[in-house]
Amino acid sequence: MNKRVAVIGAGPSGLAQLRSFQSAAEKGAEVPEIVCFERQEDWGGLWNYTWRTGLDEYAEPVHSSMYRYLWSNGPKECLEFADYSFEEHFGRTIASYPPREVLFDYIIGRVEKAGVRKQIRFRTTIREVYYSVKSGRFTLTAHNLVDDMVYSEEFDNVVVASGHFTTPNVPSFDGIETFNGRVLHAHDFRDALEFKGKNLLLIGTSYSAEDIGSQCYKYGAKSITCSYRTAPMGFHWPDNWEEVPLLKKVDKNTCTFKDGSSKEIDAIIMCTGYLHYFPFLPDGLRLKTDNRLWPLNLYKGVFWEDNPKLMYLGMQDQFYTFNMFDAQAWYTRDYMLGRINLPSKEEMRSQSQAWREREEKLENDEQMIWFQGDYVKELISATDYPSFDVEGVNKTFMDWEICPEGLYRFLTRTARDYTGDLPLYVTENGMSLAAGPDVTDDMPRVAFIGDHLRAARAAMDQGVNLRGFFYWSLLDNYEWAFGYGPRFGLVHVDYTTMARTPKASWHAFRRMLGPDR
Repeated sequence: MNKRVAVIGAGPSGLAQLRSFQSAAEKGAEVPEIVCFERQEDWGGLWNYTWRTGLDEYAEPVHSSMYRYLWSNGPKECLEFADYSFEEHFGRTIASYPPREVLFDYIIGRVEKAGVRKQIRFRTTIREVYYSVKSGRFTLTAHNLVDDMVYSEEFDNVVVASGHFTTPNVPSFDGIETFNGRVLHAHDFRDALEFKGKNLLLIGTSYSAEDIGSQCYKYGAKSITCSYRTAPMGFHWPDNWEEVPLLKKVDKNTCTFKDGSSKEIDAIIMCTGYLHYFPFLPDGLRLKTDNRLWPLNLYKGVFWEDNPKLMYLGMQDQFYTFNMFDAQAWYTRDYMLGRINLPSKEEMRSQSQAWREREEKLENDEQMIWFQGDYVKELISATDYPSFDVEGVNKTFMDWEICPEGLYRFLTRTARDYTGDLPLYVTENGMSLAAGPDVTDDMPRVAFIGDHLRAARAAMDQGVNLRGFFYWSLLDNYEWAFGYGPRFGLVHVDYTTMARTPKASWHAFRRMLGPDR
């Protein structure tokens, strides 16, 4: 096979494409020559943390929007590669919400194992893509930033995997040029300590606002104000955190909002999203869309309908991430290998329009998750990508299933396969339960604890050397991006008065541990 494929970007999407071809080659398939262009000095895309903002040392826009202490805001169980688990990578079970460094290590672990790094040209950015109808091939003009050398090469297929969370969408507000404090977009946020002791205004209600606000709160911001366009996030925030309508005007340090209220502000962070931006593509090949679950003009969410030799990965608004990129990459790979035939342009557009019409009827996050899950299922059903429990992932996004039997199976398997007679401790077993009218009446938690203690006892009866069981937690606590809404504690905390009141579960747990406790 003399075909050549260009992959633009070595982030999770681009790496998924490289891994898909390596998987096919491993099974005996003849695969094209793959060349991946990456403008950063290392692979990983957004997951590469850098202290730099604005322009890098080569006067190129800084790609990464990553900040120092980012943690996953979705459970790892929902983004795990179907062919490479977290447990396989780390050799043990890890927490469901890992920090950036852990996720980066996991992403890179799979491609290091696959040996695809040699296909990547680092510190090389694409300046122009041209398609010749006569030859049926693309000409890519690349810029080697280290050597400052510009050159061109031809390819049969191009995969755009450069992401869409790197070019900020920055609105303007009346009088903002008079603001005396710091104004930045979330793309340039790096360290919450910068805003310690500051009155901070966040514009937007996205994950970025939720997470950046939580970080700044934890690291000592004086107050957090979130300004929303359509509706507040609506979480149970701490006393120094409030939500107000959209910013209307700025007069030096005074910010006035659409409800007429105003506040003195020291810094403004715009959590206002990102633009799909592909300056290296001509109009006839360029995706133009806002951030949504189903962008038009992409058949199966990946093929450019006017020229399917051009493909885009990861261009959707996302609940699913790594495993969806895999599903897309395996599908595009099979097209490029001649295993999948595409319908006519008219049929492609008809199918895309049907998905768009379905998307427009979605009313809440739950429906959106199932929508994207259906999309992932459709892709993997047509390839040899390992099947995984998509519906189970959908449910995990929304809620955790309570299964005490799982604790028994985990403990017995761990002892049998890994630890033998070494002592084991259950260190974080608990459940969130909203406080009702009687904040101490938490009978579902009583049942939860009893069921899991019985599962632990059953494991001990099978010879597991279980030495300890810790319930999470003693007190109601601040829970990451969800603030003070979830209630995990055995003891209720009144966040206004700080009064502590033991719940029914506290008394029950004490009884379960025995009369001498």
